[in-house]
Amino acid sequence: MTSEVIMAKTKAMIDDLKTVCANYGLGNASSEYKIITEVFLYKFLNDKFLHEIRKVDDKLQNVENIEETLTNMDDDEYEFLLASLPPATAQLKKEHFISFLFNNKNREKFNELFDETLVDIANFNIDVFAVKTGSEDKIRLFDALSVFVTETNKRADFCRAIIDKLVAFSFEEAFSQKYDFFAAVFEYLIKDYNKDFGKYAEYYTPHSIASIIAKILVLEGVQNVNIYDPAAGSGTLVLALAHQIGEENCTIYTQDISQKSNEFLRLNLILNNLVHSLGNVVHGDTLLEPQHLNKQKNGLMKFDYIVSNPPFNVDFSDNRDTLAGENYKERFWAGVPKVPNKDKDKMAIYQMFLQHIIYSLKEDGKAAVVVPTGFLTAGTGIPKSIREYIIKERMLRGVISMPSNIFATTGTNVSILF
Repeated sequence: MTSEVIMAKTKAMIDDLKTVCANYGLGNASSEYKIITEVFLYKFLNDKFLHEIRKVDDKLQNVENIEETLTNMDDDEYEFLLASLPPATAQLKKEHFISFLFNNKNREKFNELFDETLVDIANFNIDVFAVKTGSEDKIRLFDALSVFVTETNKRADFCRAIIDKLVAFSFEEAFSQKYDFFAAVFEYLIKDYNKDFGKYAEYYTPHSIASIIAKILVLEGVQNVNIYDPAAGSGTLVLALAHQIGEENCTIYTQDISQKSNEFLRLNLILNNLVHSLGNVVHGDTLLEPQHLNKQKNGLMKFDYIVSNPPFNVDFSDNRDTLAGENYKERFWAGVPKVPNKDKDKMAIYQMFLQHIIYSLKEDGKAAVVVPTGFLTAGTGIPKSIREYIIKERMLRGVISMPSNIFATTGTNVSILF
């Protein structure tokens, strides 16, 4: 089966899930993205589990109905198989299989079984697949989903419709595909949900641009390095860079204030074999409370590579005076934007992220940062101070000014600082 056919089938499955949501009044609802991404991930993890478990036991390689075979397996033998799986594979109990839900879909209050299954998978795998908040609370993989259907008498039917769509599709052929395939799937999956929600919004860098940035930054033979994005969004930039370096040769660190973005990022990491970096995904305010510390825990971690497309203008007036205080002077050495008299949303928060990135870069590190093109020509203030610093310290390697409207989330002309 060609990659084009596999892609078409994958997109059709995503469209089918969106149709189910629309049929139950959830089309364009704020909860739709959560349902679609979590159900998609459940299917992916289910099929990935079966794919990996065939590889650890030769007797299972050619079994036609592997889920039935596993269900009928002796419990001790099944536990041994679980222990043999690669650490990046989600562990599933027999009652977690999609086939188990399908075979029990006529049960009364099926929605409760559906929700309980997702929550139990999340709890069973919480040590590997959770992301965390700045206060170390773990954000689990799945939550109950049927509760988003307002009419309680329709919740069971909604879950049955979801399961019917999942059973009709398989990821098996997709596991032979590489980064570009899953990057395209991810773009398609979130394209309807990449909207402005919340204070910092969800900023998204096109895969094509991210790949070009990665190729410019990375020379051949890079090994054992760390990658950081302090405003990671859905993770397109760090994923492209990790792929260019080699997923096995790097570890990703991120922080973002948006819970929605962190959920997208987690999905992106799982799809692209970067599960080992999930523990470094933090939900929190990077400027106020950066969470990635050095080994001594007495300062911030320094990174080999930093890539970022931070928000440009955001109202951070509530924290402005705190960030301008003595405790933050070393990191924000060029200053903190003042609060405008009229439009607080125009506070140039990107200037803060740019200073944070420069502070967080190793002496021999490399960075690429998306900034508004106006940064390059501002004659006074913080932008001028930052430019003078990076020139004086011989940090600047180049600037690329991009065509207009290249980023869907902003009409601002942008440039990339290397």
